[in-house]
Amino acid sequence: MLQQSVPFLMVYNPLLFTLPKLMETLKQTLNNLVSTCLTEVSGIADCNANVITASRPEFGDYQANGVMSIAKQLKTNPRQLATQVAELLETQGDALIDHVDIAGPGFINIHLSSQALIERADLILNENSLLIPATLEAQTIVVDYSSPNLAKEMHVGHLRGTIIGDCLARVLERQGHRVLRQNHVGDWGTQFGMLIAYMREVKTENEDLPTQLADLESFYRAAKQRFDDDSAFAEIARASVVKLQSGDADHRAVWEQFIEESLLHCHAVYERLNVTLSRKDLKAESFYNNELEGIVSKLDSTGLLTVSDGARCVFLEEFTGKDGTPLPVIIQKSDGGYLYATTDLAAVKYRSFDLKADRSLYVVDARQSLHFQQVFAVAKAAGFSSGSISLEHIAYGTMMGSDGRPFKTRSGDTIKLVDLLDESVRRAFDLVSQKNPSLEESARQLIADKVGIAAVKYADLSKNRTSDYIFDWSTMLSFEGNTAPYLMYAYARIKSILRKQSVILEKYEITSLSEQEERNLLIKILQLAEVIEMVANDGYPNLLCNYLYELAGSFMRFYESCPILKAEGPLRDSRLSLAALTADTLHQGLDLLGIETLEQM
Repeated sequence: MLQQSVPFLMVYNPLLFTLPKLMETLKQTLNNLVSTCLTEVSGIADCNANVITASRPEFGDYQANGVMSIAKQLKTNPRQLATQVAELLETQGDALIDHVDIAGPGFINIHLSSQALIERADLILNENSLLIPATLEAQTIVVDYSSPNLAKEMHVGHLRGTIIGDCLARVLERQGHRVLRQNHVGDWGTQFGMLIAYMREVKTENEDLPTQLADLESFYRAAKQRFDDDSAFAEIARASVVKLQSGDADHRAVWEQFIEESLLHCHAVYERLNVTLSRKDLKAESFYNNELEGIVSKLDSTGLLTVSDGARCVFLEEFTGKDGTPLPVIIQKSDGGYLYATTDLAAVKYRSFDLKADRSLYVVDARQSLHFQQVFAVAKAAGFSSGSISLEHIAYGTMMGSDGRPFKTRSGDTIKLVDLLDESVRRAFDLVSQKNPSLEESARQLIADKVGIAAVKYADLSKNRTSDYIFDWSTMLSFEGNTAPYLMYAYARIKSILRKQSVILEKYEITSLSEQEERNLLIKILQLAEVIEMVANDGYPNLLCNYLYELAGSFMRFYESCPILKAEGPLRDSRLSLAALTADTLHQGLDLLGIETLEQM
């Protein structure tokens, strides 16, 4: 006989009743609380309490700084206003706040309740996904990144755009947004006429073309040499462009063979870098080719096009040179050829109206800043962008050598990305062999593969993306400081501690924050979601790197001050639970950077 069902709301589920709070970060919860009180006391609608993480322990855990600006509007004493807000806040009885106090001219210092922190942490231990809560307002977000030129192999200049873009895509996806990766590869244009002509010539002599394409860089240089040295070949190359763009079947077939081989090179690098781009994300220049004539027609019909020296251009009054002369956005060359701007306008239109994106992020070199400012402005003026889409250039600087110039080989050639990764793995293997020579070679190689790739990625991601940075083998492979090896080792060390439990806990549960180092570590763990929110909004992966480095340091202080395995009973279990939550936080944070962890090092 079936038992009578119990009405759903009669079943007490602590996760169910606490979940709305967990959908907010600590900072969001506090900002909402204090802002509401500030609005009520001041009578000014929609006040912002401007809650920030406290800079020093004596200022509490968080600090509300928004009182001063409101007091200025009211022409009242800010400390007196802060006192009124604090008094009202105390009457709300929110479990998250232990107490508040006033500092300086009107700062509100907020001290969190240890019990509330424990309860939040224990819910996360039972529901892993709550460590980074899903956004309440999911968006459709395009992330345009990597975008190599398929005429050549990927080089070191492609590293930053590829891994920064991949990190942002991972972060946004983890928050619950619908992320559409777009790899806007260069696969169209004049240089492909040269390559097609050379391929047709070589294939006539030797049918084994894929073997020759094993080194795309050498193939490109050989084709370029023929183009420069032989005027007759150069004419054939130019004619090949026309035939390709007009849809000639033979030329198209040769082009497709070259593109396919080039993509195999790219995706081998992506797989090695642990980058999430796949073939389905490919939206090459050629994808937009049939739309370009329509782009020109629309610009013409809206009165934006001007002919200048035979080229069709758009001049917008907000873009001028140093001498005050207008700067053109060239849409179509005098010979009828299209440019990057034309294709980018077609891409904006596609992302706005076909993909219906809320945000479109362009992870591209900072040297293209003016180009994107102009393209976004033209798109808006011509109606190629919807009123709801946010077009954002995620600019990044250059990887520099020790001489302060763009990183290249001693001979001045651009370094292939695959060669850089090979070198990093080789150096990591030597380092691992020195530190742990007793490990079997296969185990050392596995560690070296992970550490070598992670070191290259983290050395880049940990820098402010808008700055140029000096590439330095010695620092990036160090097991000390803000590096991938240090963080990977910190994670492996915690996992080692957890494996040494004499009795495996059936359930992780934090029950005590009796020591300051325990409390500091737990608060740092719970701040991951705040950092992820900043990375998602502003596009700076180095914020996540800095956080993980601070988290690892906070754990080490906890480990040194608070015995774990030597503790007894509930205290030991609580500290093991805190260690487990730290390990999971490190793992999730490194995964969002595209870095794989190791259980043992």
